[in-house]
Amino acid sequence: MVAARRSTAAVLLLLLLLAVSVSSSPPSPRGRERDRSALLRLRDAVPSSGLLRRWSPGADHCSWPGVACDARSRVVALHVPSSFPRGSGSGVAAQLPTSVGLLTELKHLSLPSLGLFGEIPAEIWRLEKLEGVNLAGNSLRGALPPAFPPRLRVLNLSSNALSGEIPASLCSCTELKFLDLSGNRLNGSVPAVVGGLPRLRQLDLSRNLLAGSIPSALGSCTQLRSLRLFSNMLDGSIPPELGRLSKLRVLDVSGNRLSGLVPRELGNCSGLSVLVLSSQFDAVKSHEFNLFEGEIPESVTALPKLRLLWAPKAGLKGNLPSNWGSCQSLEMVNLAGNLLAGVIPRELGQCRNLKFLNLSSNRLSGSLDKNLHLHCMDVIDVSGNKLSGSIPASANKECASQQPLDGVTSGYSSPFMSRAVAQLSLGYCESGECSVVYHNFAKNKFGGRLTSLPVSAHRYGNRTLYALILDHNNFTGSLDAILLEQCSNLNGLIVSFRDNKISGELTEEICSKCNAIRVLVLAENQISGVLPANIGLLGALVKMDISKNFLVGQIPASFKDLKSLKFLSLAANNITGQIPSSLGQLKSLEVLDLSSNSLSGNIPSNIVTLRGLTTLLLNNNELSGNIADLTPSVSSPSVFNISFNNLAGPLHSNVRALSENDGSPEPENTPSDGGGFTKIEIASITSASAIVAVLLALIILYIYTRKCASRPSRRSNRRREVTVFVDIGAPLTYETVVRAAGSFNASNCIGSGGFGATYKAEIAPGILVAIKRLAIGRFQGIQQFQAEVKTLGRCRHDNLVTLIGYHLSDSEMFLIYNFLPGGNLERFIQERTKRPIDWRMLHKIALDIARALAYLHDNCVPRILHRDVKPSNILLDNEYTAYLSDFGLARLLGNSETHATTGVAGTFGYVAPEYAMTCRVSDKADVYSYGVVLLELISDKKALDPSFSPYGNGFNIVAWACMLLQKGRAREFFIEGLWDVAPHDDLVEILHLGIKCTVDSLSSRPTMKQVVRRLKELRPPSY
Repeated sequence: MVAARRSTAAVLLLLLLLAVSVSSSPPSPRGRERDRSALLRLRDAVPSSGLLRRWSPGADHCSWPGVACDARSRVVALHVPSSFPRGSGSGVAAQLPTSVGLLTELKHLSLPSLGLFGEIPAEIWRLEKLEGVNLAGNSLRGALPPAFPPRLRVLNLSSNALSGEIPASLCSCTELKFLDLSGNRLNGSVPAVVGGLPRLRQLDLSRNLLAGSIPSALGSCTQLRSLRLFSNMLDGSIPPELGRLSKLRVLDVSGNRLSGLVPRELGNCSGLSVLVLSSQFDAVKSHEFNLFEGEIPESVTALPKLRLLWAPKAGLKGNLPSNWGSCQSLEMVNLAGNLLAGVIPRELGQCRNLKFLNLSSNRLSGSLDKNLHLHCMDVIDVSGNKLSGSIPASANKECASQQPLDGVTSGYSSPFMSRAVAQLSLGYCESGECSVVYHNFAKNKFGGRLTSLPVSAHRYGNRTLYALILDHNNFTGSLDAILLEQCSNLNGLIVSFRDNKISGELTEEICSKCNAIRVLVLAENQISGVLPANIGLLGALVKMDISKNFLVGQIPASFKDLKSLKFLSLAANNITGQIPSSLGQLKSLEVLDLSSNSLSGNIPSNIVTLRGLTTLLLNNNELSGNIADLTPSVSSPSVFNISFNNLAGPLHSNVRALSENDGSPEPENTPSDGGGFTKIEIASITSASAIVAVLLALIILYIYTRKCASRPSRRSNRRREVTVFVDIGAPLTYETVVRAAGSFNASNCIGSGGFGATYKAEIAPGILVAIKRLAIGRFQGIQQFQAEVKTLGRCRHDNLVTLIGYHLSDSEMFLIYNFLPGGNLERFIQERTKRPIDWRMLHKIALDIARALAYLHDNCVPRILHRDVKPSNILLDNEYTAYLSDFGLARLLGNSETHATTGVAGTFGYVAPEYAMTCRVSDKADVYSYGVVLLELISDKKALDPSFSPYGNGFNIVAWACMLLQKGRAREFFIEGLWDVAPHDDLVEILHLGIKCTVDSLSSRPTMKQVVRRLKELRPPSY
């Protein structure tokens, strides 16, 4: 018995020693070497990383920077940050190797912004111990995996090129706390299963192509702190269930297509600090479609921790809530461009931390409360309302100190402020040069006497750029009293008092003490006296406009010292004397307007030759001399007016191209002084060109003759009638139409298509029509004829061609339209390099086409699908109004029908992919075609441009636009010159609109009605 016990004890002791020896044994060399080999393969695959280059094969891999190991020398964490600034393009693109999937003990993988491309290896998602993945800021593409590691807590795949839908398998990651899939191309809907993630704290699905509604199941994520869904295509309303998220601090749903009421239940989110319902800047944002109803709930404005409320152009109505008193944390409020009425509540004065208040372009009335703390606000913009009274004087009350930012809200408050100020500062404050204070009270009914600038300069210090905009009000006061007290304490000063009753003179004291002035706009006031001789002391001046006042005397020669001056207007005063030639020394000058004065003498030639000058207006003076003495440079002003003077002689040959009525010239090619052609060479080239031109003309005439030549007229026993829909003031009979078209002679042919040709005909003196003659005997031609008559015969819209009448017989078939002399959009696009770029014109054309399609889709009964929207089917008149034409492929759609199944029709490159693949056509097919036309209109590419050939088959203008946006190179998309004359944000918004019209998902495409609404919001101001 004792022996047995001893034997048992010996066995147990042996097992214990064996266990100890096993536990203290060295790590498995196989697993360790496998990890080491996987890391070396990663190093070789990403040669651009400075950190990876420090991984020496001779050293222990656990000592390499960015690598963390456990006690067994197995890799458990890998963090390789980019060595280059994000977006610098310095890194070399590399594919993520599958060897990373061999790190079986890996818990944390972080490889952000390394230029990685291709699909994420499936092996990574099989790492069962993986808890955190950060592959943000690369160029990874493909779909998300069908399954994720079950222990996942952090998943950051933002700013890549991932596509497809968000898989429902995410619900299995019950430990997930941080999910960021923003900045990709994900489509489909926001999966409701996300609501089943009980530990989720941050969810960011912004800047994708997600559609559908916001799932109410998100209200179950009770731990959620940040919910960012902006810049998608979500519709419906904000679910009231989000009011359950008591810990929510950031909610951003801007840049979608949301509607309905802002739920009052959001007032239950007691921790809410940032609420963004819409946005108006940020060039990479998608276009805004959010259009809410009703008022701002008082429960929202009463939130005790609210720091930022951002909802411009959101359709909000009603009065501003008056319960702001509890918002002691409130810093930024932007409700511009809504339909808010009533007064600005005095309770806002209790929000002592308020630094940004934009209530512009509403319907507010009443006066500003004296306790509003204007002197403490970095930005206040109440322009474009009906406010009256005076501006409260700067109070002596101390402003609240800046509140500490936290990690969640700092991502909004600081960027929103800096981006808004960058727009408002008008480019006169470089980054880091100064702080900006912007006060805009323009376009109201304010009045009273101004005695100083409403700013406490000592509060901001002498690095402040202060902008005060008071245009179009009824202010009075003396100019020197307004400016002198504060201007010397500022780094820069922008003042614009256009259209008020400011009086006094621009004195020498102002010029000597206020040398911080960068913009001085005093147009349409009561400024009198002479311009001071020391005006050159305003050395920082960039823009000066004192037009339409009562100035007398001469233009001081010291203007030459204003080296930064770009804009100078002294128009409509009573200035006398000569134009000083010293103005020709202003190399930065772009606009010079001295019109409507009493100037005399010659025009200094060195002003006309200023290379940067784009506008020179000298009309309505008493200038004399010989025009021929003016010898402008190649870069002469594009707007040049010297009419109504005492000038003699013909214009110089270069000036002749310039309009004397503010027109814009066509660009000319001027040969250089040396290396020109000899007379013999010129004669040879001219002769050769003439021969080639004659040959081309003969070829074209032959082709048109073949296409447009009339058939022998065959007598029909049927009566030759013309059915008339519209009275044009002249009789329309078969004989008058055929006679006016010259019996359909080729000389009258103005175009040809697949089913016939179009002719120009003058029915009576000054009454022109276009006659579309269709081929007889072709079944498709008869179908097209019937489709045109069915649609245009009963539809009337300002942007549809007018079907005046038609004739149908056994021997002849033609349609009669209104004649549009501007040709079609295809020709306009091809020839637009011959005319100056006009953003208003391009926008007008885009809006006209959208209106026509919206009318067909929403206002016709039955609804009409065009099915062949392309530039050649869009006609223009002399005013560049666009008209949709050619309804030969149109399809009628009953009100209860969402789509129709037909044979594929249309033109390759403009046909929607789902229509081409399934033969099912809906109004969204027209939306796709419109999107392609819109992209063509603003770029120099065709739908299927030959320059796309290096990218492979299937690459078109849509793919090109997406590629440039993804790479942050949106500017390259636009036709040359457009970026320089149009607002950059509006251009990028239009580009996003074109892309959203052409996404693959039908539910994600906007309707044409929504397109029209967005284009109206982006309408250029002067049109």
